[in-house]
Amino acid sequence: MFKKIMKGGHRKPSKSDSAENYAFGPPGSHKPGSVVVNHASRPVLKAPEQNCSPSAPIAPPPLSTAAVEPLPLLRDVPVSERQSLFLRKLQICSYQLDFTNMLKTVREKEVKRRTLLELVDFFQSGSGKITEVCQEEMIKMVAINIFRCLPPASHENTGPEVTDPEEEETHLDPSWPHLQLVYELLLRYVVSSDTDTKVAKRYIDHSFVLKLIDLFDSEDPREREYLKTILHRIYGKFMVHRPFIRKAINNIFYRFIYETERYNGIGELLEILGSIINGFALPMKEEHKLFLARALIPLHKPKPMATYHHQLSYCVTQFVEKDYKLADTVIRGLLKYWPVTNCQKEVLFLGELEEVLEATQSAEFQRCMVPLFRQIARCLNSPHFQVSERALFFWNNEHIVGLIAQNRHVVLPLIFEALEKNILGHWNQAVHGLTVNVRKMFVEVDAELFEECRRQYEEKTAGAREVEDQREMTWKRLADVAGEREEGIWLQSN
Repeated sequence: MFKKIMKGGHRKPSKSDSAENYAFGPPGSHKPGSVVVNHASRPVLKAPEQNCSPSAPIAPPPLSTAAVEPLPLLRDVPVSERQSLFLRKLQICSYQLDFTNMLKTVREKEVKRRTLLELVDFFQSGSGKITEVCQEEMIKMVAINIFRCLPPASHENTGPEVTDPEEEETHLDPSWPHLQLVYELLLRYVVSSDTDTKVAKRYIDHSFVLKLIDLFDSEDPREREYLKTILHRIYGKFMVHRPFIRKAINNIFYRFIYETERYNGIGELLEILGSIINGFALPMKEEHKLFLARALIPLHKPKPMATYHHQLSYCVTQFVEKDYKLADTVIRGLLKYWPVTNCQKEVLFLGELEEVLEATQSAEFQRCMVPLFRQIARCLNSPHFQVSERALFFWNNEHIVGLIAQNRHVVLPLIFEALEKNILGHWNQAVHGLTVNVRKMFVEVDAELFEECRRQYEEKTAGAREVEDQREMTWKRLADVAGEREEGIWLQSN
């Protein structure tokens, strides 16, 4: 065993390790003094233990004005000196500067910005591979810059005012000129064809990915957009991280749904999931079906759903398009979380329901059509004209009209009363006109069924009127008896 270890330590260099494949020359070609390999001897770049949640900052190196000095460009130095220069540039980029005061350390900020820009251009130009030492230090530098305590959100203040999340002002990070370049550098590293996933996964590990996902709570939309792109690329390139990423996103959704109802990056996370769901293989795993039932459908419940509904609707529809048997689960889930007093949210539900029904087959439609059209009947009679109008638009969809026509003996009796009430008394003319068109459509499809439903409706109406008359007569008799008793008591007292 000892001999094998000794032999393994002196492997023969492969063609892929040739000097022209590395921007800094092959590993081991540098002088001992030019590259520091013992990371314990460089405390300025070492990350301490986390002390803050959710994205604890990694302590930056102590700022020294002498340390932030312009360095020569990488392309201007010999290949043998590039690695040490690259590491020095990373050290400059690791310094944290105060952006709360734009007039402070102006020169240092500009030096750091130019250095970051050069590193981004270096990766973008495809100058070649970088050694493992440089990869490790670069990921450390990225972590120092982006993993930080996010500023408290506006709803976290201790004042008495309670603000709507849709009305809150967007917070833009003042350090974005530097943060953007750091994110761009990380993105270029992840997407580069020269990045070996077997090496990179040592540094972009589960801990790094989890901290990256925590940053989606940033209020700055520019940062969330970069995070979305980077996480999606990591998911595509590092197969080992895929289950972990899905689980981490699930946990964020659970915390959002059942605890806080506050999280800024739900829409961006759903965009990533929309692409992931699109790539699911069939037959679909039970894990993915549980994710639909336990996370995506309950995401319709929180109050700020309107801010991410477009992405959520896309994800849910993707599931039904992938496996039409899930339509019943989705439709019953929507009915479970159907809004009662929020009309704008109800309009969004109706739009999503139409998209799901477009991908629904007849067998699944028949399973849920009774509770579905009871809810649609309530929407048809909504005093909010947008809700009623959106429900009537279902009859403009050929696929849905086909499903209704096949099951008209069940559907029409459920909604006939709602149609008649709209014609008799809805205040909005557009709703009245659309209702007349739907009614005419049913007459053309099955006049006999329509007449039967009308007869039953008239009988029900007459019966209800008779019950009402009897109730009024009973109250009148009770009033007369009470009057007579009161008069008798008055006479006895006199």
